[in-house]
Amino acid sequence: MALTQLQVRNAKAGSHSDGNGLLLRVSASGAKSWILRVQVDGKRKDIGLGSLDHVSLAEARERARIERKAARDGIDLKVEAKKLKIASMTFKEAAESYLDHALSSLSNVKHQKQWRSTLKTYAYPTLGELVVGKVDAPDIAEALKPIWKTKSETARRVRQRIATILDHAQAKGWRDREAPERALSTLLKPIKQKAKGNFPAMPYKQVPAFVAAMRAAKTTVGRDALLFAILTAARSQEVRGARRGEFDLEAGVWIVAAERMKKRRLHRVPLSSAAKAIVEAAFKRIGSTDDALLFPGMKGKVMSDMTLGKVLKANGGEGFTVHGFRSSFRDWAAEEGYSRDWAESALAHVVKDQTEAAYRRTDFLEQRKAMMEAWATACEK
Repeated sequence: MALTQLQVRNAKAGSHSDGNGLLLRVSASGAKSWILRVQVDGKRKDIGLGSLDHVSLAEARERARIERKAARDGIDLKVEAKKLKIASMTFKEAAESYLDHALSSLSNVKHQKQWRSTLKTYAYPTLGELVVGKVDAPDIAEALKPIWKTKSETARRVRQRIATILDHAQAKGWRDREAPERALSTLLKPIKQKAKGNFPAMPYKQVPAFVAAMRAAKTTVGRDALLFAILTAARSQEVRGARRGEFDLEAGVWIVAAERMKKRRLHRVPLSSAAKAIVEAAFKRIGSTDDALLFPGMKGKVMSDMTLGKVLKANGGEGFTVHGFRSSFRDWAAEEGYSRDWAESALAHVVKDQTEAAYRRTDFLEQRKAMMEAWATACEK
């Protein structure tokens, strides 16, 4: 017999049938919830219809009617609801999903706040309510154009963060493709930075496509030198002047003497698998003496910086600089949550604070090994 309102209110622990598979389940603690028992493909299936606190007897019967009909028609309403949610998932919802899970692992609270504030200020007004599966290059360009030239550094970071969220959405199944980086590059001209000391840097999300283009091109000494510079985040002059005797392949380390460094301090560079492979290939081309240049230029002399610039431009890097890849690496390290000290050490930057510098006795070589391997993996994505 069907349950009455009084029976529902006074129901004790156990299951109470309302007929047609609808049950009122009462736990030992007194909590009451609705369950519908149906047959799907010959197997019994229990479907939760909600708590009595939120679903009345009349509402439970209506929900049960809808579920029974769906079961007869072979429709899983939960699956259909999930599909509907995915189809309507907004960029803001996808972003908040990424922020809640990915950023919680970062110890740098300031970095977490920067992510949230930049998205709220520059991305959400244009992209927030768009379906994340349909966000494309023109939409992103529309969001970035107001700050692309006036706040170039912020614009570059926002662009990278948008791309990260779209890649996250793709991994979750909320969109069928990754961020449209190549298409976006045709809509936004490279940022020309005028301030002294700044170099137009390729957004790190674009680096994998650029590296892939170089890998697909004909192997040359210039190409290998640029690849090596990207993978090690080293300065152009350090790479172009590298000699065989500076490498300890057994230890996987490149040791650059102090006199060759900008700050006149010895610098150790851990070699990723990809960087080490380039060195091993170079060893087969050059002489066996320690003084042999790893990437010799014309007539065996030190390669010119112009050569690397030509390789960069020839492979789709027009508008950017070789030195800018150091900034690409630095942005990647920050976005991935690596220690600032490790990243600065990788770039051979000197600690400006004299007190801190006096007490620092490490270059974080061991920690940087894993970081540079991860950077190489990101570049070869």
